Parts: sequence; C-alpha cells; structure tokens
Amino acid sequence: MSSSTPVIGVLALQGDVREHLIALAEADALARPVRRPEELAEVDALVIPGGESTTMSKLALAFGMMAPLRERVAGGMPVYGSCAGMIMLADKILDGRDDQETVGGIDMTVRRNAFGRQNESFESALAFQGLAGEPVHGVFIRAPWVEAVGAGVEVLAELPAADGPESRIVAVRQGNLLATSFHPELTGDHRVHAYFVRMVEAALA
Repeated sequence: MSSSTPVIGVLALQGDVREHLIALAEADALARPVRRPEELAEVDALVIPGGESTTMSKLALAFGMMAPLRERVAGGMPVYGSCAGMIMLADKILDGRDDQETVGGIDMTVRRNAFGRQNESFESALAFQGLAGEPVHGVFIRAPWVEAVGAGVEVLAELPAADGPESRIVAVRQGNLLATSFHPELTGDHRVHAYFVRMVEAALA
C-alpha cells in the first residue's frame, strides 16, 4: 500500500464489523474500527455496518458519536452504510422507534425491516450501476428498502417486487454517501467496497 492509501473506519459499536474490515482491506484500504470521537477524527471515511439500527442509534448517542458523525457527514466525509447503516444515513425513517435518531445525509425515506423478519431473509442477484461484470449477490437480512428519494439521490440498484411490477430501491448514492439494503461484506465479492474506496480516493484527491 502507498502512503496515499485511504484510511477507512468501521463504526464498531454493534453489527458485522469484522467482515467490513476484511472487505475493505481486500479492496486496498487501510481499515480500522472506530468507537470514539477521537478515533473518528483520524479516518478519511467511515463504514456504518449492518446490525440493529435502534441499538446502534442508542450506542452512538451513549458513546458521544452522533454529533461528531453528523459534523463529519456535513463536512463531506465519505460514508457507506449497509442495512442498518442505510437507516442511519437516511433523513427519514418509516416504522422506526419514536425516539430513534439518525446521522442523516441522504435525502431518502427508508422503511425499517421492510423485507420482513430474520427468518424471511433471502438472497438475490442485483444489477448495480457502476460495477462491471456479473450481478452483485445481495444478501438481505431484516433489510430496509428505500421508499422515496430526493432529486439529488442516484439509484444504483433495484430489486424487482415479488408480487407485481413495482421494484424496490436497495442501493443509493448522494455525493460522498453510499448506502445498500444488503450485505456485500458477507459474500466474498468486494466490488461494492472497492466502489466505495474509489469514492473515498476521489474525495481526497
């Protein structure tokens, strides 16, 4: 790795942190866990992993991370959120707890647990804009979907609805922020993480 290798943190309050650290390393980033504001200050970008979004929100507040996260996002720090991380990056949530807070930053409305409970988890092949080669293998575990996006949000992947012609948005980008409903860190295919690393490199250039 060169001296210009981006340093990308993984928010390590809860969720599948280790898998993201491995995927980022495979995508040629320097990855490290981030739990406290002083650790957040030392990274170029951040991944917010899957997990349980209400628990993650509470822990972010308890660890004094919510305000610094919002400040870094507002300042242009690249962030990728998967599953619960997508919820954390949403400006609006449906079916969340009344007291649930988010980092925000992506002009979208996300429905929490939209695809059902854990025993209704599933996998699907997805066409992902900007990624060459085979479709991305999407693993959906108590996943959200995006109900609506603002004009500045780019839709990167959609899942066809099982019961009709309407599709569901499952991957989006707005500026330096990226979010997916699914878990690419669980598949061994690191193209989504490599896409994010390229976003980080462009932001640092």
